[in-house]
This record gives sequence, C-alpha cells and structure tokens, in this order.
Amino acid sequence: MGFIAWLIIGGLAGWIAGNIMRGGGFGILGNIGVGVVGALVGGFLFSLLGLQAGGFIGSLVTATVGAVVLLWVISKVKST
Repeated sequence: MGFIAWLIIGGLAGWIAGNIMRGGGFGILGNIGVGVVGALVGGFLFSLLGLQAGGFIGSLVTATVGAVVLLWVISKVKST
C-alpha cells in the first residue's frame, strides 16, 4: 500500500506543480516523475528549515513545494 500511496502523492504533486509553474501537467508518468523527485527536494529543503510534515496532506505539500522548486530551477537552467 505504501508504494501505491507514494505514486499517487507523486502524481498529484507533479500535476499541481505543473499547473502552478507552466499552466498544465506533464502526463501521468511525467507528473509522477516530477512529484517523486520533488518529494526528495522538498524533504531536503524542509529538513534544512527544521520543518516536518506528516500524513497524506503533509507529504503532498512537501512534494508539491519540492516539485515547484525543481521546475523553477529547471526553467532557469534551460533559459541560460
């Protein structure tokens, strides 16, 4: 069950971040990829700030924040 929840959170976080940053999602696999990597980035950033988020909503917020940061960094790298 944990793996399925991980994929669902990754997909939702990637979709939300895609809508925030560029106005649309990346398809189901793209959303999951962005969300999963975003969860790692968000977890790292939250730990640096001393923040913790638990449960489904906390994990979704962490993954979404990380995915938005990830997409922002990618957009800056691509524009140079």
